[in-house]
Amino acid sequence: MSGAGQPDGRPGTGFHGLMAALLASSAGIGLVFPLTSIYISDRLGLGGTGAGTYFVAMAAAGCAAAVLGGPRADRGSAAAVGAVGTTSLVLSYALLGAAGGSLPVTASGLLAGVGYGLQYAAITGVVTALVPAAGQRRAFVLRHVMTNAGMGLGATGGGLLLAAGRPAGTLPWLYEAAAAASVPLAVLFLLVHRRRRAAPATPATPDGDAADREPDPPGYRTLLRSRPIALLMLAQALFATAGFTQIEATVPLLLHHGMGIGLAGVSAVTAGNALVLLLLQHPVARRLEGLAEEAALIAAPLLWCAAFGAGALATATDGTARTALLAAFAALFAIGEIAYSSAFFPLLVRFSGPASLGRGSALSSLAWSTGTAVGPPLGIAVVTATGTGTGWLALAAGAAAVLAVTLLLHRAAR
Repeated sequence: MSGAGQPDGRPGTGFHGLMAALLASSAGIGLVFPLTSIYISDRLGLGGTGAGTYFVAMAAAGCAAAVLGGPRADRGSAAAVGAVGTTSLVLSYALLGAAGGSLPVTASGLLAGVGYGLQYAAITGVVTALVPAAGQRRAFVLRHVMTNAGMGLGATGGGLLLAAGRPAGTLPWLYEAAAAASVPLAVLFLLVHRRRRAAPATPATPDGDAADREPDPPGYRTLLRSRPIALLMLAQALFATAGFTQIEATVPLLLHHGMGIGLAGVSAVTAGNALVLLLLQHPVARRLEGLAEEAALIAAPLLWCAAFGAGALATATDGTARTALLAAFAALFAIGEIAYSSAFFPLLVRFSGPASLGRGSALSSLAWSTGTAVGPPLGIAVVTATGTGTGWLALAAGAAAVLAVTLLLHRAAR
């Protein structure tokens, strides 16, 4: 693999290879991601208790792995931590595809949690090691797009395969395919690790030698005593709670149950969001580079307020006007996602510092996990209790809460 990047800030082939492998891994996970609870409860006959045990095991293991993996990424190699995490994911999905009882299912959940936790603690450091500082904001946008595009492609492919064959016989093989799809990513992490180990010693980097860093990097408590880091972690939890989980869990209910839109229409809104992400990632990221990261982060919840507002207006219209407003919702939300990915991770790098980026990434993982656990049940409960139009406005209020935190962060970072 060639060097970390070009002198003008463009990423090198190592980064692009990693992104291609991330796309493949995300597509593999997308094959089975929406199906796992059904597979465990129905196909394996373990019921809701078995499915719940799997997800609880995954959440607990993910939190523990992130906390333990962060310092390891700081002391040794972020790429090595990523390789171990991805290998754990490979084993998890392979085991789940062959599972026949509660014990292997629980073990698969634990392995999946370890995999996701370690990956999250590692990948920010790996990206910063492969991409010059001038190109990192666009690199983080591309990482976000590759993850989401891969998941969407995988979910579409999984649905087509299940429709074409016998679901009972096809499902286990989808998990084996998911395992195989993550193998290239594990290999790429390992290659990055070996190349970094073989490179001449450089000043402290997330993947550099421990001897090149300060002997006592800041720990978790020290990081959280920093007001910018604490606000950034609060913002991360709220981004997950009020934004990302709502478009996945609550918005489809508003569209289908509240507005009478068919499943094809719901899928079209989701596809429109993904299409805008793919088409506008470069031009929007380029424009955002003219803003400080703190200002760009403010743009994300601001755009989401407008997106949810467009959804609320759509409830009072029909025909072409409703279609246009829902298209505006999908586009505004996608542009907000680009603003988030362009700003959040560079801020994490800056506030954590190179010696504690693994720990900062682990805290970010914990904040994200908290938000993804709280967001769906909270959003569904609110829209169920308030109705369709008010539900959209409640989602806009949640985005406004994120906006308030990002404004506080902007003030603290100055």
